[in-house]
Amino acid sequence: MEKRSFNPFGQVSSLTLGGGGLGQVWGETTRTEAIATVNSASEHGVTHFDVAPMYGKGEAESVIGEAFKGKSIDDLFFTTKCRLGSLPDDQVYDYLNKSLTRSLDTMNMQRVDLFLLHSQLREDDFILFSNNEHRDRNSTGLSSYFNAVIPAFERLKEEGKIGAWGIGGIGQKDALVEAINHEAPPEAIQCVINPLNSAGAINYVDQEYDPNLIFEEAHKNGIPTLAIRAVQAGALTASMDRAPHPSGFDKLDFEDYFKAEPFREIANEWGTSAAKLAHRFALSIDGISSVILGVKNREELEECIEAEQEGKLTPAEIETLQNLF
Repeated sequence: MEKRSFNPFGQVSSLTLGGGGLGQVWGETTRTEAIATVNSASEHGVTHFDVAPMYGKGEAESVIGEAFKGKSIDDLFFTTKCRLGSLPDDQVYDYLNKSLTRSLDTMNMQRVDLFLLHSQLREDDFILFSNNEHRDRNSTGLSSYFNAVIPAFERLKEEGKIGAWGIGGIGQKDALVEAINHEAPPEAIQCVINPLNSAGAINYVDQEYDPNLIFEEAHKNGIPTLAIRAVQAGALTASMDRAPHPSGFDKLDFEDYFKAEPFREIANEWGTSAAKLAHRFALSIDGISSVILGVKNREELEECIEAEQEGKLTPAEIETLQNLF
C-alpha cells in the first residue's frame, strides 16, 4: 500500500481504518468480525487506526485493544478523540486528560500518536442552525479553544500521552478558518472530501459550512490532512446499509443518497462500484495524506483496498465527478 507524507507520523498508509464501522455506527457487525477486519487491514499495509469514544460507546477502542493485545505496534499509529463540548476553561485539561486516560486504558496503550478535538468549533456567540439546544454538548467556542484547549493539548504532549493534536474540520466556517490561521494552528485536521461536497447529518452548526473551502484553507496553510466521509455516510454507495434513525437525525444522509444517483450512474458507466469510485476520488485529491474508511467488515475493506490498488483518477475524471452536483 502506498505511503504518504503526514507530518505527525512521518509517513502514513494511504488508507486509514476508521472506528465508525468497528463501533457499528454504519450498520451491524460482530466483535469477531470487527477484530478480523482490523487484522486484515494491518496485513494489507494499513498503518493508521482512527477511533473515538463515541464510536459504539467505546466499542471501537475496545476492538483495537483486543486486536493488538500482545502484538508489536511499533510501526503503527493510533488516533483517538474527545468530544469536549463547552466547559469552563479551568476544567478543560482535566476533562481531556480523563477522556484520554480512559481511551488509553481501553486500547491497552500508554500513548496515542494523535489526539483530536471531536467537538465542532464555533464563535462564542454563534447560534447553531440545527440542534442549538445541544450546542454546549456538541460544540466548543473559539475563546475556550484558544485559551484552554490548545494549552491542554500541549500539556498532554509534554506529559508524553499524545504525539500530536488536531481538530475535525467540521463546524462554523469562520471559526474553522480562524483556527486554521491561528498562531498555534492544529498539527493535523480531518476534512470532508467527497464529490457531493457534503458532511450530511453531522453538519448541524453552520448552513454556510463548505467542506471544500475548509480543506483548501488547511492545504494552503500546510496542515496535514486526513480525509473523512469519502462515501458520505453511505450516500455514495450502491445502497444504504442501515435504516434511517428514528429521531430523523440522519435525514440529510438519506437525502444525499438520492441526490447521488448521477454518481452511481457514472460509476456504472465506468465499470466500477460507487464505493470504489468515491474512495478513488478522495485518494486522488492533492494534499490528502490518508483516507479514513468507515468499513465494518472484511468484505467492505477489500473493496477499499482494491480501490487504492487501482490508483488515482485522472484530472479529467476528477473534474467530471466534481461537476456532477
